[in-house]
Amino acid sequence: RAGMPIVPRGAGTGLAGGATPMQGGIVISTARMDKILQVDTANGRVLCQPGVINWELSQYLKPFGYQFAPDPSSQKACTIGGNIANNSGGPHCLKYGITASHVLAVQVVLPDGAIVWTGDGSVHTPGYDLTGVITGSEGTIGFVTAAWLRLTRLPEAVRVVLALFPDIAGASNTVSQVIASGLLPAALEIMDRLAIKAVNDMYKLGLPEAAGAALLIEVDGVEDGLDELLHDITAICWRNGAIDVRPARTSAEQNQVWAARKNAFGAMGRLAPTYYLVDTVVPRTKLPQTMDEVGRISREFRLPIANVFHAGDGNLHPIILFDRRDRSQNQRALEAATSVMKVSIDFGGVISGEHGIGVEKQDYMTLLFTTEDLAAMAGLHQSFDPHDLFNPGKVFPKGRGCGELAALRRAGIAWSTLKTS
Repeated sequence: RAGMPIVPRGAGTGLAGGATPMQGGIVISTARMDKILQVDTANGRVLCQPGVINWELSQYLKPFGYQFAPDPSSQKACTIGGNIANNSGGPHCLKYGITASHVLAVQVVLPDGAIVWTGDGSVHTPGYDLTGVITGSEGTIGFVTAAWLRLTRLPEAVRVVLALFPDIAGASNTVSQVIASGLLPAALEIMDRLAIKAVNDMYKLGLPEAAGAALLIEVDGVEDGLDELLHDITAICWRNGAIDVRPARTSAEQNQVWAARKNAFGAMGRLAPTYYLVDTVVPRTKLPQTMDEVGRISREFRLPIANVFHAGDGNLHPIILFDRRDRSQNQRALEAATSVMKVSIDFGGVISGEHGIGVEKQDYMTLLFTTEDLAAMAGLHQSFDPHDLFNPGKVFPKGRGCGELAALRRAGIAWSTLKTS
């Protein structure tokens, strides 16, 4: 009624500025909406509020023999509401799918004040897929106040190995060949030479820093057959030039390897005072060529770029290292990030895998979508939020050449009537 913008905020771990109020208004924190309301093991689902911490939900579910599969690197801090807003991923989404695969229904407050459920929380809900519309919408369509989530059984057994390669091409080719062979690990994660150095310094893993890349491989499932699966995968590693394959023989060793991977971004502080983390996706078969291009971009802009990423689904995270106190480095870092996004699109990829668009990437949307595409999205948004009050100034491009979209939202014109040249 007051016409004030409303910005939902979870834990603030997002990296694209999605929870940053760009036009003033009211920031609504979900910190106290942190209740797990119902665990329904008979139907493999859980009902919870948006402020529940991702990690704490899975810990709560362990005694029931279940977990919430999406596991972003920030899972010990990020919230379920944030995961839904950004359609978050994580290492194990290779096998289990991103957040959208695990959201059955949400309760959402719409801009007109209506409180609705997008389904009844069952596997099949007839009618329009409003759950899919809300998931990944970054708080621009509605405010999620509760969610039915799909649960995943905890695996009976887990195996972890770390394969070392002389270069990142060997590790990347291994990933493509593993999936092409019909094998399905739980996770395939790559760290390059710079990342290996950083995590070695922090975690004392003793990895040879001469190695060009490390491929973290996890398989899980029924105990019988896991060793055979791992044998087949490691055979592909050797065929692609692996110089060493190291199994994590105990749970403690597995946890150490995963801690190094999940905290690799923090370890970058040992290499540079500032970093810019890029989030794009390319087809797995294009990983070697994309990594070559990232190396070229590093040389062109005279900035080191480390790589730590979800190789199994082609979700890249180039980490551009720089010193923000140097204006020249600031500008070069931004230009390098733009080049990485353009290269990803050129190879058939997209500009975000799990971090969302927010304000960071909104002007890059025109690289990926036509004006007609964006107008269709704007029309959907306008049907829910005609006055642009929910998390305004996000997702849609605001730069030159996007006036049609701004006019569409201001005037409330149906997207089907938009004429473009």
